[in-house]
Amino acid sequence: MSFLSSLSTFMLPQSRTTFTWPRNSCELVTKHTTRYDRSDRLTYNMWYSETLSYLHTTNLVVIAAYAALITVIFLVIVKLYTWMTTGVYRGTTIMKGKVVIVTGCNSGIGKETAKDLAKRGARVIMACRNMETGSKARDEIINCSGNSDVVLMQLDLSSLNSVRQFAAKVNKQESRLDVLVNNAGVANTFGKKITEDGLELTMATNQYGPFLLTHLLLPLLKKTASSRIVIVASDLYKLAKLNLAKPNPTNQLPAYLYYVSKYANIMFSMELARKLKDSNSGVTCNCLHPGIIDSGIWRNVPFPLNLGLQLIVKTMFKTTEQGAQTSIYLTVSEDVAKISGKYFKDCKEGSLRSDVLDEGNAKKYWEICENLVKLQPNDPRP
Repeated sequence: MSFLSSLSTFMLPQSRTTFTWPRNSCELVTKHTTRYDRSDRLTYNMWYSETLSYLHTTNLVVIAAYAALITVIFLVIVKLYTWMTTGVYRGTTIMKGKVVIVTGCNSGIGKETAKDLAKRGARVIMACRNMETGSKARDEIINCSGNSDVVLMQLDLSSLNSVRQFAAKVNKQESRLDVLVNNAGVANTFGKKITEDGLELTMATNQYGPFLLTHLLLPLLKKTASSRIVIVASDLYKLAKLNLAKPNPTNQLPAYLYYVSKYANIMFSMELARKLKDSNSGVTCNCLHPGIIDSGIWRNVPFPLNLGLQLIVKTMFKTTEQGAQTSIYLTVSEDVAKISGKYFKDCKEGSLRSDVLDEGNAKKYWEICENLVKLQPNDPRP
C-alpha cells in the first residue's frame, strides 16, 4: 500500500465502499460524487475544518513565541547599547564655596544633579514647585552627601509672579551665583491648561518661566566670575517646529507642545549665548540632551497608554543617574569653562538641525518671549 493510500485510510472519514486514491484530478472529480454519501461529506468537512483550525492555532503560537524571543533580544541589545554609549562624568572637581541653583529637583535628573553637586561641597538651592516632595528630596540629599548646605525654595515656573518672587529672594540672600541649571520641565499628554498669566502650561513651565528667571538672575551671574547657565533641552525637538506666529499655542495637544518647548529651549540657549558673548559678560550658556529618561515626567501619560509605556521605560530608557551626567558635566567640568553656545549629549558636543540654529528666527522669538513674560524696561538684560 502506498503512503498516500495509508494516509487516506487513517486520516479521511471512511465510506461504505473502499476508497481508492485517484490517479489524477479528473478521476477524483469523476468519483467524488459516488464514493461518499451526505454524512461522509459532512464528517470530512468537519475534519478538514478542525485540521485547519489546529494548524492555524499552532502557527499563531509559534509566531508569538518567535515574536517574544525577538522582542527580548531587541530589548537586551537596546539596553546594552544605552549602557555602552551613556556618557559618564568621572571628574573629581570640588565645588566648595560655589552656589548652584537647580530647578525642578525634587525628583528625576534634577534631584540626581543636586545630589552630585552637594557631594562636591556646593551650596545647592533647590527650586521646587512642590514643597512636600522637595523637602523629602532635600533630606535625602543631605543624608547621602553629608552636606547640610542644601536650601529648599519654592518656585512655580508656570507662574510669572512666582518666578519674580523667587528671583527677588535669591538676589537678596545670595552674594554669588556660579551656576543656574534650568532643569524643570513638565509633559502633559491630553490635558490642556492655561496659567494665571494666560500662557499654555507646558510652554510656560518649560520655556517662558525659565526665560524670565534667567533674565532676573543675570546680575548675580555676571557678578560671579566664570558663571554658567545650563539648559536641559532634548533631542525630541526634532519632532516639532516652533511656529513664531503662534508662540502661545493654547489649543494644541500638550504632548506635542513638550517637543515644541524643547525646540524653544535650544533657540533660547543659542541666542542667549550670543548676547552674553557680545556683552562680554563672562557668563557661558550651553544646552543639552539628557537622553530618554525613566523619570517622573512620564507619570502624566494616561491609562491604558501607560501600560505598554512602562515596559519600554524600564527596559530601554536611561536611569535618572545616567540622565544627569551631562548636566553635571556642564555644571562642573573645567573642560567646558570657556565653551558657550553649544549643544551637548552624553558629555560631549552634539549636532543640531540647521532650522533650530537660524539666528533670524531666534532674534524674533527672543522679542516674542520678552512680550509674553512681560519683561519690564528696568528688568536685567544680557
